Amino acid sequence: MDKLVIQGGHPFSGSVQIAGAKNAALPILAASLLGGAQVSLANVPHVSDVMSMLELLRGLGAEAGPLRNGRLSLSTADVVSSETTYDIVRRMRASFLVLAPLVGRFGHARISRPGGCAIGTRPVDLHLEALQQLGAEVRTEGGVIDVTAHGGLRGERIVFPAPSVGATHTAMMAAASASGESEIVNCAREPEIADTAAFLTAMGATIEGAGTHRMLVQGPTSWRAAHHTILPDRIEAASYLVAAGLTGGRLEVIGGRLEHLGAACHLLEAAGLSIFPSDRGLIAERRGALHSVDMATEAFPGFPTDLQAQFMTLMCLADGVSVIRERIFEQRFMHVPELQRMGADITLSGAAATVRGVPRLQGAEVMATDLRASMSLVLAGLVAEGETVVHRVYHLDRGYEDIDGKLTRCGAHIERVRQ
Repeated sequence: MDKLVIQGGHPFSGSVQIAGAKNAALPILAASLLGGAQVSLANVPHVSDVMSMLELLRGLGAEAGPLRNGRLSLSTADVVSSETTYDIVRRMRASFLVLAPLVGRFGHARISRPGGCAIGTRPVDLHLEALQQLGAEVRTEGGVIDVTAHGGLRGERIVFPAPSVGATHTAMMAAASASGESEIVNCAREPEIADTAAFLTAMGATIEGAGTHRMLVQGPTSWRAAHHTILPDRIEAASYLVAAGLTGGRLEVIGGRLEHLGAACHLLEAAGLSIFPSDRGLIAERRGALHSVDMATEAFPGFPTDLQAQFMTLMCLADGVSVIRERIFEQRFMHVPELQRMGADITLSGAAATVRGVPRLQGAEVMATDLRASMSLVLAGLVAEGETVVHRVYHLDRGYEDIDGKLTRCGAHIERVRQ
């Protein structure tokens, strides 16, 4: 139950190294179960969600070396169990991603319904329907899901009613182990999907169209050992771009990529930031006042829901009034009462938040409720007058590597207090 103590108002500039994408690392680690071969990964983020996934894999019988400087070697050759423990699954929703690889490899898996951040209902129906369309039988027993593929998975056409990142990962991994060709339509197009597909391809899979609305996957795969470098975390990169906008500092975001930002880049620039490429990534700076901008979260390349809370903090200090609409998760405004404690003027009405810019924020004791909300409060603390104390930062540690160290090296006055 660590907390972060932040003294606001200090100059903020310099450079920050972006870690590998958590939302790519987790499905890639899960996919390593498919082949049973030796895998080496680079740019793996050292965050608690990744450590939990490694704990889950080791519990199944995988051999994983230590994670050092972003590098990790693991082998799933000795995995024999296809049942996960409730303790890990309840902590991290992404643990559900091991279901498809286990079914694809062993023909059977049992897994508890997942936990994770409390940001609203996130059913796993689309995951299970995809497996059923590939020939699996699904049974639910209380909080446990039991999936069996009698005779193995079979290639088929899967059409999602709406894009889903998790379900697209599940369908793609399952299809790579199925017999025959699978067509997956209305796929999620996030960069992490394409990165997982690149890893599967390195292991021997044949996948066309990753990163578009339609994928073709040819199975079954003759799996082989593979090396893969995980792409940089676009949400971490964008969070630091917001920090530059709030503080007015000039910041180089090493590893950031414009093509991964989608609509976020356009809206951040409309709010008053200048964002342009450098030899090592991106440079962001703000000249003049912040401007209010309306925003609605959407699937990639739209504005990401994982950046909504951070963008709201930016709008808290912008001139004018902005309306922020959350279209992905119905409970993703839990940071609002905490920002209000710091002096923000925010009014909620259903899935919309009206933000009226204020001249300044005031430091306060606030409580993190989920991963991205945690970052929004840290960003607010950087520019608030006085001291801000952010409690329950274990949420933050799930997805941001060395957050206090990186901010300190850019000039922030921030201290982690261990309790």
